[in-house]
Amino acid sequence: MTTTPDQLDEIVARARTAFPAWRDADAATRARWLRALADALDAAADELVEIADRETRLGGTRLRGEVARTTGQLRLFAGVVEEGSYLELTVDDADPSATPPRPELRRLLVPLGVVAVFSASNFPFAFSVCGGDTASALAAGNPVVVKAHSGHPELSRRTAQIAAAALEAAGAPSGSLALVEGRAAGNALVVHPAVRAAGFTGSVAGGRALFDLASGRPDPIPFYGELGSLNPVVVTRGAAAARRDELAAGLVGSFTLGSGQFCTKPGVVFVPRGAGFEDAVAAQVADAHGGPLLTDRITEAFPEGVDRLAADPSATVIAHGAASDGARPVVIATDAAAIAERPDVLLEEVFGPATLLVAYDDEEQLLRAIAAVPGSLTATLHAEEDEEVDALVDALTAVAGRVLFAGWPTGVAVTWSQHHGGPWPATTSLHTSVGATAIRRFLRPVAYQDAPQRLLPAPLRDEALARLPHRRNGGLVVPRG
Repeated sequence: MTTTPDQLDEIVARARTAFPAWRDADAATRARWLRALADALDAAADELVEIADRETRLGGTRLRGEVARTTGQLRLFAGVVEEGSYLELTVDDADPSATPPRPELRRLLVPLGVVAVFSASNFPFAFSVCGGDTASALAAGNPVVVKAHSGHPELSRRTAQIAAAALEAAGAPSGSLALVEGRAAGNALVVHPAVRAAGFTGSVAGGRALFDLASGRPDPIPFYGELGSLNPVVVTRGAAAARRDELAAGLVGSFTLGSGQFCTKPGVVFVPRGAGFEDAVAAQVADAHGGPLLTDRITEAFPEGVDRLAADPSATVIAHGAASDGARPVVIATDAAAIAERPDVLLEEVFGPATLLVAYDDEEQLLRAIAAVPGSLTATLHAEEDEEVDALVDALTAVAGRVLFAGWPTGVAVTWSQHHGGPWPATTSLHTSVGATAIRRFLRPVAYQDAPQRLLPAPLRDEALARLPHRRNGGLVVPRG
């Protein structure tokens, strides 16, 4: 099913008509709409999980957990709206004695308008029709038009139907959330004059094409894309000596989780030469299972990506996982010198259950290799307490948006402090797509100078400021109660 240009225009027009109601809704109303949406998805979980499993083959257990994450983040954003600090309310009182005299200025963040959201293949709930981009855009006060992913079309349609009905039943206007289908419709959505921003999760090639469309408009719009990520891991010599087998097991569990289709999969792992880490991983992966991949395109691309890596003169396939129906886990080994020389070949992401072990001799060689890693969502350091690792922390911070010091990167907590983003090509912006501050992407600042109280937006009036966190004359004000 493909959305026609006329249908697209009608859908976007309804969303634009719905915008004033979302923009002007008070915090309690907008939060109620978000919670109503979450409740409706929870109530339909059995039906939705059955459809999702049929289309994605991710399994009922994983998918039920993902529904819970999806509804949980909708409720998180309801709380964000009620708490109010996301508005960044700021007041500077007039000061006639200043040089030059200072007017009264009041500033806040306001919603953008209609937001386009592109669903991801690997998270059919949490990064799809009602996922994080949609939740944060709605919370900010923007209607959303979602471009369905071709990997789960039936699920997308049914989720959109449930969501739209739930929002309208809760009192939100018609057109608050709608769905379009087809690549041409997605391209047209990004350049539609009524669309004011877009969120995307997917491949580097697809995201870059849409990014260019958004930037090439007569009126360019922000494009928040989450694209490719290798998520480097560093194992120090001390950590390998102290916890080699434990770390090898953790790595195998992480890079095979979800058949290696998590955006935070550890795709390149730097290990000390001669520490036996490669053998430990090979032993652990022998019993690891992969599974069916999400789409035919991904299924075809996985062995091609593995073969491309294995063809490098420095590379050796050191182990495969257990034979199974679907993609078989694979571990490839190379060294830091080759990474520094041919990063364009060896540091290209392989989507699926594959990881690259990179042997290094010393810290200097390791730092050069880390510097060659493209921007990533995460970077992980496994070290012992008595090791000097400041330079490694600085190097990993330079290439990633989240730096871990224990555990493994697969799994992203949806919280106020989370950051899920990173330098290009991990994302196209400085913002997060997960967590409370994801809402900032779909807001813009406006300052009001010497405005009468009655003409100010409601949150900037003195009555509201008595209840909301704000900054006044440079000082932070947090009302009690």
